[in-house]
Amino acid sequence: MRLRRALAVFGLAGVSLVSTAVAVRADPLGAAANQVVVRDGETKPVYDFGKAIRELVYVETPVDSDRDGKHDKLAVYVTRPKETDGSLKVASIVEPSPYNGGTLDVPYHPAKVTDYPRTAPWSPPTGPQPPVDYDPIYYDNYFVSRGYAVISADTLGTGNSEGCPSAIGTDEKVGMKTVVEWLTGKAKAFTADGKEVKASWSTGNVAMAGKSYDGTLPVAVASTGVPGLKTVVSISGIASWYSYYRANGAVVSPGGYVGEDADLHAKVVLTRKNAAVCEKPIREMVTAMDRVSGDYNAFWNERNFAKDMKNFKGSVLQVSGVNDWNVKPKNFTDLWTALGNNNTPRKLWLHQGQHDDPLYVAEQAWLDQVHKWFDHWLYNVDNGVMKEPMVHFEAAPGKWVDYRNWPEPGAHDVTFRFGANGKPAQPGVLTPFWAPGFGKKQSFVDDPNRTADSLVSGMDKADPNRLLYVSDPLPFNARVSGTPQVTVRASVDGKSPYLSALLVDYGKDTRVTELVKTQDQWCFGDTLGTNSGCRPKRVYKTAESDYQVVSRGWLDVRNRNSASVTEPIRPGKPYTFTWNMEPRQYQLKAGHRLGVVLLVTDQDYTLQYPAGTQVTATLGESSVKIPLVAG
Repeated sequence: MRLRRALAVFGLAGVSLVSTAVAVRADPLGAAANQVVVRDGETKPVYDFGKAIRELVYVETPVDSDRDGKHDKLAVYVTRPKETDGSLKVASIVEPSPYNGGTLDVPYHPAKVTDYPRTAPWSPPTGPQPPVDYDPIYYDNYFVSRGYAVISADTLGTGNSEGCPSAIGTDEKVGMKTVVEWLTGKAKAFTADGKEVKASWSTGNVAMAGKSYDGTLPVAVASTGVPGLKTVVSISGIASWYSYYRANGAVVSPGGYVGEDADLHAKVVLTRKNAAVCEKPIREMVTAMDRVSGDYNAFWNERNFAKDMKNFKGSVLQVSGVNDWNVKPKNFTDLWTALGNNNTPRKLWLHQGQHDDPLYVAEQAWLDQVHKWFDHWLYNVDNGVMKEPMVHFEAAPGKWVDYRNWPEPGAHDVTFRFGANGKPAQPGVLTPFWAPGFGKKQSFVDDPNRTADSLVSGMDKADPNRLLYVSDPLPFNARVSGTPQVTVRASVDGKSPYLSALLVDYGKDTRVTELVKTQDQWCFGDTLGTNSGCRPKRVYKTAESDYQVVSRGWLDVRNRNSASVTEPIRPGKPYTFTWNMEPRQYQLKAGHRLGVVLLVTDQDYTLQYPAGTQVTATLGESSVKIPLVAG
């Protein structure tokens, strides 16, 4: 999740089909002054977006995160059909966000470690408050014209809100929960001059939706089980902040942002007035997140929303890019698994992009999907959306397939062992059979100045700074679908406590690199009044390459038995280390080779300890387990 405004992807609403009664008129020829109009299984655009009511209110929360002795108020910007000032009642789509007030430049923590991980000095911002901008919320013109209220809410300590941000700690979660409670008549809101404002126009059916941080807040609020929240659309959302900034005890960063940590997400969005009042709470965050040990502790448990999704009685539409190394894949799989364990109504879109909005990936198809989803869960429209396949996967750019679930039904684990090649100048072998050189030991020495790309390349030669094991050419096409797992019998001797592993697809191919803007634009249809629905088109950028990193995973060897407990190791003593890599959905082609690269420092993700740590692995007792589907 990048530390800047994430373009919002908007979403849904709704929980059970027997929830709050909603006035819906199936006859489109009737007046739309008091009933939402539905025809052909969908809400119709009968309300003039240009004449919509726009108002800023302040919802009073039960928390005092800035410790000034008063309840914090959240700024909430509402856009609703003008007919709601009469008898029309509408459902609400809420995008909670810390980004309406923009972002600040803050120092990253040092990535290089000399003695122990240090934190960067920081001072709270001073001076005038940055400008706050609520325009436009994604899809506002589309859904307001169809009889929805579209709402943007500043989270604690950001924009026009009071309080202090905390990377969605309890106060931030409860604060945003109160916005839902206001829409259901169970909380109070006020104008800037103190006059109480009731959401008398609300049906009490609420959806929360957004992307990145904006897609994480809905998950956090859902985990509270707040009544009235019927559905969540989470795009590139975080299920547990530990999986975003840590991995098996290792301090890791979103790809390319080494030195970022949970406190930076509070500092970068601290755009409220009088920001200095948040200095103490944020400094307490720095200590509590424990950048030294990397252990899972109370700070991270507070920000683990997946564990509490049993409280949620609504539905969830998830979206993730399979090449997203910002909000890494473990976050979408942890949430997806939790929803399945709790029998939550759910759907999943997986696309080939990175940290990207599905609107840029599938355009009209995505807009149609969220339209159906909102209509079904907020207005009880019987449109068949829940009869569609559960998983919609972009197997290649623009080519989609459907599955009953994820991982793919039929995926099963295949174990490949690390073996000797017999040729000292070449890498080892990766084999599903008996490993050549069983019991033999192989060593490498860490060089933190080497990039992962430099260590992955050179499939045909050995390298002193990594171990590489490569399979025979694959006899048929196959897909990785699930979570690979590495087991290494090894000793670790040096200052770095890390082990990193990369799963690599070796073989020349044209591969997706990113989504890029084009000069053309496309616009939403059926917008009455002002058309704010135009966006640049985006297309996939591809490039030919000899390899692609399929997955990667990290371990602090001191956390070999538990992410919560640091246990020192004895230098030179062999231990068996097992850790999960990032989950993946990835197509492998016949003739390509699978490779596993074992290293210490993964430069774009991990801390960089002094060079020289030596790792000695035992062949035959080291392996990788890969979930595969043939075809």
